[in-house]
Amino acid sequence: MLDIKFIRNNPEKVKQGCAKKQVKVDIDLLLELDKQRREIMIILDEFRAKKNKASKDIVAAKDKKDKKKIISEMRKIDKQSDKTKKQFQKIEKEYKKLMLLVPNLPFDDVPVGKSDADNKVLQEVGEKIKFDFKNKDYLEIAENLDLIDIKRAAKVSGSRFGYLKNEAVLLEFALVNFVFNTVLKKGFAPVAPPVMIKSEIMEAMGYIATKEDLAERYFFEKDNLFLVGTAEQSIGPMHKDEIFAQKELPKRYVAFSTCFREEAGSYGKDTRGILRVHQFDKIEMFSFCEPEKSKEEHEFFLNLEEKLMKELNLPYQVVKNCSGDMAFPTASQYDIETWIPSENKYRETHSTSNCTDFQARRLNIRYKDSKTQKLEFVHTVNGTAFAIGRTLIAIIENYQQKDGSVLIPKVLQKYIGKNKIG
Repeated sequence: MLDIKFIRNNPEKVKQGCAKKQVKVDIDLLLELDKQRREIMIILDEFRAKKNKASKDIVAAKDKKDKKKIISEMRKIDKQSDKTKKQFQKIEKEYKKLMLLVPNLPFDDVPVGKSDADNKVLQEVGEKIKFDFKNKDYLEIAENLDLIDIKRAAKVSGSRFGYLKNEAVLLEFALVNFVFNTVLKKGFAPVAPPVMIKSEIMEAMGYIATKEDLAERYFFEKDNLFLVGTAEQSIGPMHKDEIFAQKELPKRYVAFSTCFREEAGSYGKDTRGILRVHQFDKIEMFSFCEPEKSKEEHEFFLNLEEKLMKELNLPYQVVKNCSGDMAFPTASQYDIETWIPSENKYRETHSTSNCTDFQARRLNIRYKDSKTQKLEFVHTVNGTAFAIGRTLIAIIENYQQKDGSVLIPKVLQKYIGKNKIG
């Protein structure tokens, strides 16, 4: 959520930011509602002041007629106050509804664009492998080695599901161990979070604000619970309504969880295999930090993601996301896209975002400045360590051998006890 004071003082900037993120919200109406609610709050304060004075006058009055007159006036004030309160509640409801529709604004250095086609490639890292044989796609290799089974998953769960089997499972937990052993040294605390969260929590994190995002979520109406699409959505609210000491920041977490997405906006895309599925496992990093250090923290997350990729020795490119390809709560975002030989292109495997104080303001997460003793909202930063399914795809395709086997990245071999599958 943006600070209403900022919106009042910068209405055109807010309108431009909304347009850049392709979010339609009536800022003029929001400001009019804000003006009305502030005016009514003044009237309600005046009513309270009159009632307080009348209460004191009743106590001080000695004549019964005077007391009755004051009581009669108080009743009139109460009626006027009740009518004004109802008016305020109606305006406040509309005001809050509109406030929740205002996205986080993109930083000035974010490229303006409508989709991932407008993202800016910053660098390519690693050499794309040149096979001396006809290479196969990951699913053909994985099915031959009994690593992935989508046919039985379809029988049990329907489309966009898959069983990981045998060494694919060992690879998943090798990746988890590799990440945890790497990032715990950087001050991250490990977490296995809940994968179901309340609707008001999902909303506070800046999701389900648009029809498109809501369509991506699995919701259990009876329980008022959403399944998370990323561990970010359950890690961020951990410290709701809490105050950090400044020395505690940055407070970093690394979380392993299963994630769920409807993939409603991808009808007909990537229907084969495990690239785009309803259920997948992911290791997510999250940080609560001081406002003036969030850009630095964001770069730190990107560098950490790159370190993990370089250890796996997979070719990738880093892109700076355009305004239209960023999530609702995001002010700045980088993606890492890994080379997939069978498609002859890079595919997104990682993302890292600076959400500034947008989520913290909604969740009321603050810290106490040790010098000024004032309470300020923290900033939040998130980033993918590994999306397991997509990382397995990249490993299988880039490490495939002529005989149909797959080499295991050197950094993972100690967790599995072998250097090759097949």
